[in-house]
Amino acid sequence: MVHSEIHRSHRVGWLRAAVLGANDGIVSTASLIIGVAAANTAHEDILLAGAAGLVAGAMSMAAGEYVSVSSQLDTENADLAIEKKSLEQNFESEKEELAKIYEGRGLEPMLAKHVAEQLMAHDALGAHARDDIGITESISAQPVQAALSSAGAFTVGAALPLVVAWFVQGKLLIPVVAAFSLMFLVILGATAARVGGASIIVGAIRVTFWGALAMTLTAVVGRIFDVVTS
Repeated sequence: MVHSEIHRSHRVGWLRAAVLGANDGIVSTASLIIGVAAANTAHEDILLAGAAGLVAGAMSMAAGEYVSVSSQLDTENADLAIEKKSLEQNFESEKEELAKIYEGRGLEPMLAKHVAEQLMAHDALGAHARDDIGITESISAQPVQAALSSAGAFTVGAALPLVVAWFVQGKLLIPVVAAFSLMFLVILGATAARVGGASIIVGAIRVTFWGALAMTLTAVVGRIFDVVTS
């Protein structure tokens, strides 16, 4: 029976986009709500600011991820085009280059040569993409997937503090939104770390620290604005 380990590296693309989106959704919307509330703004205006932040943030995340990952994909395709041309013009030298890579990983020269020959006979471009350039199917850029993951995660993350603000008014709004948002960040950080195979405690602390800092700073800004305009 062949033993097969469960690896997590294939999750890195969507996991990064989803965690980044949810984290930004919680932090930016909670901070926006707290900052606006600190300026003694009406409850309806606080909710309006939060809703506007949710829509704008989700679209910004989607556009940013799509453009960023598309640029990565363009670079990958350009590298593949260069490699394809090189294979057409210098097949033997490319075979030697691949063999040298395998030698550097510990194979005997003769075995490395045989491995390079067989892999290139099966899929020359795929072999060089994987072992020479470092492009594999599991980590190859996926612009649409990244955009949808980020936008969806941002929307879910942003909705959490917005829902809390919907039910809480007055002086309790800021501490309650902050408390719930920090709790959401702890859960997010721990879950992301768990899925990625990292330390749950470190993941939770890392996300929560920056979220708390953002909320504190925006509360200070909102309070200063209230004092200036009063």
